[in-house]
Amino acid sequence: MADEPPVSPDPNTAAGRDGDDPLDGVRPGDRRSFWLRETLASEPPELAAAAAAPQLTGSARVDVAIVGGGYTGLWTALRIAEASPGTRVAILERDICGGGPSGRNGGFVTGWWDELPSLIDRFGEADAVRTARELDKAIATLGPWCATHGVDASLREAGFLQVSAAPAQDDAWAAAVAACERVGEADRWRALTPDEVAARVRSPAFRGGAFMPGAATIQPAALARGLRRVALERGIAIHERTRVRGWSAGSGGGPLTLRTSSRRGAGRLEADQVVIATNAWSAAWRAFGRRLVTWSSYIVLTEPIPDRLAEIGWTGSEGIADARFTLHYGRTTADGRIALGGGGGRAGFGGRIGRPFTHDIGSARRAADGLRRWFPSLHDVRIEDAWGGPIDIDDDHRPWFGTLPGDRVHFGLGYSGNGVAPAILGGRILAALATGRANDDEVASLPIVGDGATPRAFPPEPFRSIGARVFREAILRREQAEDDGRRPPRLAHAISRLPRRLGSHLGPE
Repeated sequence: MADEPPVSPDPNTAAGRDGDDPLDGVRPGDRRSFWLRETLASEPPELAAAAAAPQLTGSARVDVAIVGGGYTGLWTALRIAEASPGTRVAILERDICGGGPSGRNGGFVTGWWDELPSLIDRFGEADAVRTARELDKAIATLGPWCATHGVDASLREAGFLQVSAAPAQDDAWAAAVAACERVGEADRWRALTPDEVAARVRSPAFRGGAFMPGAATIQPAALARGLRRVALERGIAIHERTRVRGWSAGSGGGPLTLRTSSRRGAGRLEADQVVIATNAWSAAWRAFGRRLVTWSSYIVLTEPIPDRLAEIGWTGSEGIADARFTLHYGRTTADGRIALGGGGGRAGFGGRIGRPFTHDIGSARRAADGLRRWFPSLHDVRIEDAWGGPIDIDDDHRPWFGTLPGDRVHFGLGYSGNGVAPAILGGRILAALATGRANDDEVASLPIVGDGATPRAFPPEPFRSIGARVFREAILRREQAEDDGRRPPRLAHAISRLPRRLGSHLGPE
C-alpha cells in the first residue's frame, strides 16, 4: 500500500446491492483509505513527496529528529517551531504523512470526560480533572488553527454521542456522568433518554445514551496533510518513505545518530534530541513492546445518501459510538456518506504490522454488519470502500509521554484508537520535553507524562499475543450474544472479564 499512486475516489452509482456479500464486492487493502485518496487527489504537484519531502540519503544534522510523520510527529514539529524559532527539526516517515493511522482513522475529535472514572482511579481526582480540561483546551484550538492556516479538514463541531445498542450496554456511561457531576463538569458528559437519542438519530437498535458537546469530527487525512503543508512552510524538513533502522548515542555527549534506509539508499541523521512518534509501530521497539498490544480496526464507507440520512434524522453530524468494548463507531461525511468502523480486529504478534491490519475481510465484514444492524432501513445502500489500520493499546487505554533513560529520546504513544485530539496535546508536551522547556509549560506536568504514567507491562511474547487473541475471541462471542439478546457463553464471559479482574482498564466490567 505504501507506494501506490494516489487515486481519485471511484464512486459506484449503480442501483441496488451486489448479491449477499456484506461488502458489496469491496475488499480492504487494495488501495489507500478513502480519506487519503480524496486528499491526495486535491494536492498541488509541488507538494508531492519527491518535491517537498524527499527520501533521506547521505548525512544530515538537526537539533531535533522526529520519527513518525503522523499527527503526533507533525504537531510536535510545529509546536517546536512556534516555541523555539530557529530550531532545526526533521521528520522521518517510513510511508507518507497520513499513510498510517492519521489518514485512516474515523476522524473523531473527543475529550476524556467519558474516561474520567479510570483517570481518577489512576491519578486522583484533581489531576484527572486537570488532564481532561487540558485536552478540552487542545480541542478548542483545532478550529482556529485550521482557519488561520487555510486547512480545510471538514471540521464539524457537533459533539459525540454514545449509545446503548443492546440491553447489556445500558447505562455504560453512568459512572462517568456521575463523576462529571461530582467535579462540577456536568455539562461535559450528560445522559440522554431514548427519546433524546432518537431526536439526533433514529435506529431500532439504539436505546439511551450520553452526549459530549465539546467533541467534533474531521476528515482525518486532510488534517494530516494540512499539518504537513504547514510544517513545510515553516521550514521543517520532512523525509517521507524513509525508514529508521535504529539509533546510537555519540560518545562524550555527542549527537544521537539515526540510521535510515530508503529506495534511494542509506542515510544518517544526527540530532541532539529525538522524538519517537510511531504509534502502533512502537510495539516493535524493545523499549515499548511490553507496554503495547497492536490491534486492527476496520471502516466501511457507503455511497452518498444525503436523503436517506434525513430519513433517519442523522443530519447534525454527530459522531456516534455504541458501548461495546469492540465498539462500532460511525460518522457522516460532507457529501452525505456514512463511515462506520468496528474495533473487533485482530491482534498482532511481537509488534509486527502486516496484512491482518489492512487486508482482513472478516473484520471489514463485521463493520458492515454493524452498519446494517444499526440501520436496517439502509439495507439496500451500497458499501463503496473499506480499509483497516493498526491501533496501539496499553493497559490503561490512554496515551503516555515521557523520556527514555539518557534524557534525549522522548516518546508519546498508547492512543488506543482515539488519538486525533490527544495528539494535539501530545505535540505540545513532546515539544516541551525536546526543547528543555518542561518546567515552563504546564502540560508537561500532567500525570500522563513521566515515569508515573507508565502503564503496566503485558506478558512477554508469545504469551502477550496468545492472550490478546484469546481475549478477542471471548469478547467477540460475548458481545455478539448480547447483541442478539442471548446469554453469552460462560467461558467467553469469564475470559472477557479477566483483564479487569487483574487490575487492567481493558474490557468490560
